[in-house]
Amino acid sequence: MQYDTVIANGRWFDGTGAPSARRNLGLRDGRVATISPEPLDTAGADVIDATGQWVIPGIIDIHTHYDVEILCEPELSESLRHGVTTVLLGSCSLSTVYLDNVDAGDIFGRVEAIPRRHVIEHLDAARSWTNPAEYAAALDRRNLGPNVAAFIGHSDMRAATMGLDRATRKDVRPSAVELARMESMLNEALDEGFVGMSSQQLLFDKLDGEVCRSRTLPSTYAGPRELRRLNAILRRRNKILQSGPDIKNPLSVVSQLATSLGFGRPRLKTSLLSAADIKAIPPVIHLMDSLARVVKALGGDFRWQHLPVPFEVYADGISLVVFEEFGAGAAALHLQGELERNELMRDEDYRRWFREDYDKKFGPRVWHRDFFDAEIVACPDPSVVGKSFGQVGLDRGGLHPVDAFLDLVVQHGEQLRWRTTISNHRPQVLKKLAQSETVQMGFSDAGAHLRNMAFYNSGLRLLRHVHEAQRRGDPFMSVERAVHRLTGELGAWYGIEAGTLREGDRADVVVINPDKLDGSLDRYAEHPVASYGGLSRMVNRNDDTVTAVLVAGRFAFGAGQAAPTLGRQKFGRFLRAGQPSRSMTTVAQPAAGSC
Repeated sequence: MQYDTVIANGRWFDGTGAPSARRNLGLRDGRVATISPEPLDTAGADVIDATGQWVIPGIIDIHTHYDVEILCEPELSESLRHGVTTVLLGSCSLSTVYLDNVDAGDIFGRVEAIPRRHVIEHLDAARSWTNPAEYAAALDRRNLGPNVAAFIGHSDMRAATMGLDRATRKDVRPSAVELARMESMLNEALDEGFVGMSSQQLLFDKLDGEVCRSRTLPSTYAGPRELRRLNAILRRRNKILQSGPDIKNPLSVVSQLATSLGFGRPRLKTSLLSAADIKAIPPVIHLMDSLARVVKALGGDFRWQHLPVPFEVYADGISLVVFEEFGAGAAALHLQGELERNELMRDEDYRRWFREDYDKKFGPRVWHRDFFDAEIVACPDPSVVGKSFGQVGLDRGGLHPVDAFLDLVVQHGEQLRWRTTISNHRPQVLKKLAQSETVQMGFSDAGAHLRNMAFYNSGLRLLRHVHEAQRRGDPFMSVERAVHRLTGELGAWYGIEAGTLREGDRADVVVINPDKLDGSLDRYAEHPVASYGGLSRMVNRNDDTVTAVLVAGRFAFGAGQAAPTLGRQKFGRFLRAGQPSRSMTTVAQPAAGSC
């Protein structure tokens, strides 16, 4: 039997959680043709020697914001290089299927920190679609790197139906005709294989632009009737709701959890943002897990999305989304010009307001609001680099940390770069979350917040956490289970043909050197995004860890080098949700210490 590619002598994981084993894989016509303990005929085949390495299914990233980047740089190499072979678009109620191009700029620009002008520019250049069928076809015509699946965004449908201005007013409800139109839009998307609908109720995501600037996302204005009508379609068709509650309203969280339940109607598959060990409110993660277990026990099909690594963020000056969650921070970000912002931040009344918001340590929030836990990493004034804003305040005669921060922002603007860790800071809690059946591995936000964070390799970092624990003799999860959580578990739940590596499966394959699951995974670098005017993006560079990435059986990336044809030829495709070509049975999990 002849093969296009043979992967020889690797430790093979099939993505179901079954025990791994040394195997040889023969790939032909984009599929896994043979898996054998015996050597395969390599005549005419490309050979990848995987001796001493892991051969796993391509990783699935369930939460990205590549909706714009995929139009101009469809190879999505920053994810592909780290073993991600399938990405989901359309998260957080944001998609570009129906929305006007300028309105898309207003919705994506500030919420996801993707420069508004580039959103509009690339949609103007690329748009050839008016509906989901044409959108899916347009993506499939591009030279995709990874495979792509998609949610339809609630804010996309609402703004396209009502107009962005009316869709973001508290006193306006959609007419019967408008609501029917949104239902039709959702059905059209599901007909084309979209995995479901994403919505959002979080109130510190704010719009860009002029007309509706600083209003929250359109989906946050939807009333109970509108939500019930759209959710009813998802229930009936067994599709997925991805959403985020208003964290300042505990009833919103409970309501979203309860939405998953059936009780006389079909249950609703629900994926909620997000299970995080928030530094500001340590006990909340235990409450999240308990509530989700109750919902599961009552028959709901509910998952928290979870980033399995510390949530470390960087900021240039005050340009960071966490400032949107309180009034003084949002007021500064409302102003687009640096001169206006500086004038505001010099004002003593404004500073008093900011200090009051900062000193409120109780109540729901994401940011811990502790400038002693915020390290300056770059500044034209070298004397402050390596210090916290709190320490700078002490050095300057006992200034309040807020005043120290604002003084530096006014003086240096976006040349002041700093970092802090907001959540997922306790390794033991991360271990528990990694094992929890109420969470899914996701929430990378790949393609968004380009100057603020880089979690493109978060799947590899989970594998390192598991592998290191095994080598220490203190295992908390088997490698097989960890691979399953990043691949087959997600492919099955979202109903897409991805995540497993058995005979007949798509040949989306990653070869990993386990000896290089090391400290290099924690490092950040910067790389310009050509299509965004050369904007320097935070990225991960651990080129020795992933030795080969294949999409549909073709080598796409490996050892830090892209295939010459990546971006010039098509590797991935648009994956339509539905019954995968092969059913997946999850195998009983091996013991955590097994190999």
